[in-house]
Amino acid sequence: MHAYKPDQYKPEALKIVKDLWNAASFATYFSGNKAALSTPHLYISALATWEGSELFTQWKNQFRLLPLINGYKMATPLLKFNSNNWVTSVAFSPNGTQIVAGSDNNTVQVWNVLTGQQVQELQGHTDSVTSVAFSPDGTQIVSGSHDKSIQVWNVLTGQQVQELQHTDSVTSVTFSPDGIQIVSGYHDNSIQVWNILTGQQVQELQGHTDSVTSVAFSPDGLQIVSGSHDNSIRVWNVLTGQQVQELRGHTHLITSVAFSPDGVQIVSGSLDKSLQVWNIINGQQVQKLQGHTDSVTSVAFSPNGIHIVSGSHDNSIRVWNVLTGQQVQELQGHTESVTSVAFSPDGTQIVSGSHDNSIQVWNVFTDQQVQKLQGHTDSVTSVAFSPNGTQIVSGSHDNSIRVWNVLTGQQVQELQDHTDSVTSVAFSSDGTQIVSGSDNNTVQVWNVLTGQQVQELHHTDSVTFVSFSPDGTQIVSRSHDNSVRIWNVLTGQQVQELQGHTDSVTSVAFSSDGTQIVSGSHDNSVRVWNVMTGKQVQKLQGHTDSITSVAFSPDGTQIVSGSHDHSIRLWNVLPSQQMQSLQGNSDLFKSVAFSFNKTLNGIKSKDQPIQQSTQILDLPWYSTPDGWIFSSSNHNPLMWVPHNILKILCHPLNTLIISPYGSLSLDLSQSRLGTQWMQCYTPHNGPKSKFFVMHRLDSRTDFK
Repeated sequence: MHAYKPDQYKPEALKIVKDLWNAASFATYFSGNKAALSTPHLYISALATWEGSELFTQWKNQFRLLPLINGYKMATPLLKFNSNNWVTSVAFSPNGTQIVAGSDNNTVQVWNVLTGQQVQELQGHTDSVTSVAFSPDGTQIVSGSHDKSIQVWNVLTGQQVQELQHTDSVTSVTFSPDGIQIVSGYHDNSIQVWNILTGQQVQELQGHTDSVTSVAFSPDGLQIVSGSHDNSIRVWNVLTGQQVQELRGHTHLITSVAFSPDGVQIVSGSLDKSLQVWNIINGQQVQKLQGHTDSVTSVAFSPNGIHIVSGSHDNSIRVWNVLTGQQVQELQGHTESVTSVAFSPDGTQIVSGSHDNSIQVWNVFTDQQVQKLQGHTDSVTSVAFSPNGTQIVSGSHDNSIRVWNVLTGQQVQELQDHTDSVTSVAFSSDGTQIVSGSDNNTVQVWNVLTGQQVQELHHTDSVTFVSFSPDGTQIVSRSHDNSVRIWNVLTGQQVQELQGHTDSVTSVAFSSDGTQIVSGSHDNSVRVWNVMTGKQVQKLQGHTDSITSVAFSPDGTQIVSGSHDHSIRLWNVLPSQQMQSLQGNSDLFKSVAFSFNKTLNGIKSKDQPIQQSTQILDLPWYSTPDGWIFSSSNHNPLMWVPHNILKILCHPLNTLIISPYGSLSLDLSQSRLGTQWMQCYTPHNGPKSKFFVMHRLDSRTDFK
């Protein structure tokens, strides 16, 4: 067969040739599909994973009872403004009718959103413009530049009305909510607050130890948040100029920060490829949003505070649900790094700027730390609040554990006995004890009031994680010796060793009622254990690489897991009473039947034959690393999926995936597999060739 291409033909033959070309493409895809060597009900399922032309969309419509693979779709821009240079910063006007953009050609450009026409070009900077913003009333624009100046412009006339000078490059500028002040960040690590009427500096905020990259006012204008190359986010009091919080959690420099509309939360983006959401009252991180495959460059809240938009060096814009942490949109269209993103005032549109020289507008629907705690002489490895929030415990590579007063910032205890790095620390539920794990292979329990060690427990290798049970009577520890151990706090005796993982355990956690433990491992599995018996009661599979972190939801009904496969998965947990009834089986998860609405249908007995049914999808399924999907009830193959689909496919009990590659679900509710495979075809009055193909399939006898 010759490798003809569609563009070699005249228009009258183009459609036929395109169909033949796509048929050849499908044949190539199918020949490399493991289902091709199996029975008809398996090899016709290849249609479910094929993304081809209109021809194959029509074919899929004739096989309506095949499994369906569903996922979110990428959106397209509403408008595209082309610039001749890199766009460094973008912002909407308050009424949403205009967009301002800064560029590395030293200019500030203003565009009409409705027409896409440029209405102003503001010239005056002598170096790249780094940041732009509208005043709250929309009558002025502020711009910062590498030329060390801040310039304020009249939007209507295009005239410069203020020029504020500094001694280093300006990295970020914005107006206060009342429009009277401007805050600016600089490469010299400083932040300055200016009175726009007089042009006078009214505050200089000092504390960052590296360049300030982003600044923003709180909605009430009383606080400023800043991000820096020193990896920290800091919150400042505008009136006094004092730092009131320092938020740390990012592992690389901060690129963008913003307040939520109610001023209660802060979102930050970083070169560590993550977005983090913080509670400004207690300084705690409440969400970590991961999915970008490169550094996050810009973040912003929607006006109602429900969504966050982020831009990245991976060329994408992503929209996230703040409550769930789920990515709800991925906007693709830029061909180079996205440098700036913003919501329109009504929250219905997003504007983005990029190194590809364009500005794009998108339709959203279509698609304190009150103290700085210093004292450790080496890296801090673990921190935890006391239950009443008045104290913090920290562990460090300097081999020490330190206890701090949250209100005063003073160190109140230094606990020293470990002879190697402290890797993990935690308070007991009543706040009277601390547990610590160390690279010296020990777990130590301490009295908080006296600072005395009350227990020392031993592993055979470095201890990587420790935690108290909710009632404070037990401790769980994990170690590089591949074990998870449960200890009695009073006696110091080991009461359980949880065995089942086939590689190192990376993370463990108690459920809120203390009856279950979840563990993750380098064997790619998440396992749930009964604390009392030490038995494994669930094995959750779906990740395609090592598990890095696991945790229970507060009500104990869900588990979240993170993995080196770049995904975060949310799982439903079986009720504890059902887990008790399943003990003793070697493969418990595969013996339970769930409907896809997450309700427990019942337990299938091993000595009860499972009858072939057209409702085969009501039973849970499981996958193998090579892509086969099997029925859990009888272990018969259902279909085969390629690896790029398998790695982002929600498995039974897995309710959410956050991944840079997307998220897909498998719908088996209407499929006809097994002995009913011929029902997958839906007859109609179309071309006879389709009936001929079905006749050939029906006549096969070499089923495997």
